[in-house]
Amino acid sequence: MRGMGRIFKRGSVYWIAYSYRNKEYRESSQSESENQARKLLKKRIGEAGTGQFLGPNEERVTFEDMADALLTDYEINKLRSIRSLKLSIKHLKARFGLERAIDITTDKIKKYIADRQREEAANGSINRELAALKRMFKLALESGRLRFAPYIQLLEENNARQGFVDHGVFLALRDRLPEYLKDPITFLYLSGWRLGEMRALEWRDVDLAGKIVRLRPAISKNKDGRVLPLSGELLEIVERANDKRRLDCLNVFHLAGQPVGDFKRSWATACKAAGVGKVLVHDLRRTAVRNMVRAGIPDRVAMTLSGHKTRSVFDRYNIVSETDLARATERLQTHLREQSKIPRVKTLGSHD
Repeated sequence: MRGMGRIFKRGSVYWIAYSYRNKEYRESSQSESENQARKLLKKRIGEAGTGQFLGPNEERVTFEDMADALLTDYEINKLRSIRSLKLSIKHLKARFGLERAIDITTDKIKKYIADRQREEAANGSINRELAALKRMFKLALESGRLRFAPYIQLLEENNARQGFVDHGVFLALRDRLPEYLKDPITFLYLSGWRLGEMRALEWRDVDLAGKIVRLRPAISKNKDGRVLPLSGELLEIVERANDKRRLDCLNVFHLAGQPVGDFKRSWATACKAAGVGKVLVHDLRRTAVRNMVRAGIPDRVAMTLSGHKTRSVFDRYNIVSETDLARATERLQTHLREQSKIPRVKTLGSHD
């Protein structure tokens, strides 16, 4: 390695110096062993020779650095799912928060998955965390901060969710919610809107005279606006909100002038008090879709109201319950009984 680099000491620690593209780099071996310094110098010269040189900078990139870069990317692109991203990063940070990027290996990621599964986290939740980690590495590669990323395989998910809320269960649950949540939750149950869409609804989106609410494309998950006609209980909910409207608050649903925030604790308390087990707020959206279909609303109209762009996703939400299956069986039996009452047609030439 003579002429390609050199080793020298600062105090008791050995340092290395080498050139790449006519620029000299100096780097501590962080060791008092000359042999360790020689190994590091050989590694750096090899990287330079293969065109894969990043030098000590790559080894300085931490999980925290990548997480900050991902959050910045979300903010720049104004992605609405930043709340969900922060939750994913929180779980990832508990395991990788002190790690350098180059130390986050596929094996360590597999162990993370196993640990999260032992915590009874759903595969969908784990996948969102893994997707965030993959995006972190992708950004680091694109910016030239890293050369390699670990292989990250997502888990299989059962997308045909079975969560829905029968009307009696919904009423019992709603009765046990804080007063300020009752109307927003009923709005979700009747409209099939997403939680984030309800939270972002402003008075500029409401036409009470025309009895219409317009969802702005900017707050829609799929960036398509849509219209929700107001009638019956939906109209009453918006009228009550109008009666409590504050000049210093743009939001239709609020608490003391602030948009409806995180209410997981209140929701869990209500579920427990109602004795209904674990119900997700998103189950209300699935239930609204199912109720629309049961009410005889054509699928295309129901998809427009709920904001489903693809048939496959809509069908996952249009859940068939055991009660639906039982009713179908009863209808089949009734049909067959009616068929048995029809006189049989005798064929020509029969001599009974």
